[in-house]
Amino acid sequence: MDTSLFISMLEEKGITLSPVQLQQFETYYKLLVEWNEKMNLTAITEKPEVYLKHFFDSISAAFYYDFSTIQTVCDVGAGAGFPSIPLKICFPHLHVSIVDSLQKRITFLNELSKELGLENVTFYHDRAETFGQTQDIRESYDIVMARAVARLSVLSELCLPLVKVNGTFIAMKAASVKEELEDARKAIHTLGGKVKEVHHFLLPIENSERNIVIIDKLKQTPKKYPRKPGTPNRTPIK
Repeated sequence: MDTSLFISMLEEKGITLSPVQLQQFETYYKLLVEWNEKMNLTAITEKPEVYLKHFFDSISAAFYYDFSTIQTVCDVGAGAGFPSIPLKICFPHLHVSIVDSLQKRITFLNELSKELGLENVTFYHDRAETFGQTQDIRESYDIVMARAVARLSVLSELCLPLVKVNGTFIAMKAASVKEELEDARKAIHTLGGKVKEVHHFLLPIENSERNIVIIDKLKQTPKKYPRKPGTPNRTPIK
């Protein structure tokens, strides 16, 4: 995906980028490649692929959910900043929190944020399980997002405790989610959520499958969730 196609395909979805925003994406790509030589941030480094599989793919959540109407977003396990940093570039009003368990990635994200001139972006070096039990942070976000971090049954326990009641959890999944949704049904209900809708689409050019799962938070999450680090992965709620 070259830059002109990136611009035109976003415009088709109602997202128009200013010269400043386009420059931010260029700088993002440059820093991602530079830092990737020092640490493992991504296996994808060719510019057209980064624009398609990281930038466009991250922004695709906004094709199905109106980010202009919300303020606070938490990205769990963002790695090199996906999906929240591309969304922040497109929707500068967002207040973004990123949680990642690896200090090296947090160091990269801090530098990236500075270089891009981003405001209202906060980075937390923490496990999602302990972050979700932090009193002032728990159930405080309009949106909590995760992109292909874990199976949905596990992801729900990491993310739903952070979503405020009447907020939304958005899970971005590559492979077919039918089986994952079935496995996660009890976890989602137990944690106070309800699946609102699932959007399926093909990523342009390569036509690989993508799924956006939108889960409403209807009631408070019981205090015992999330459980201790590692437990959700070892013994998902069944």
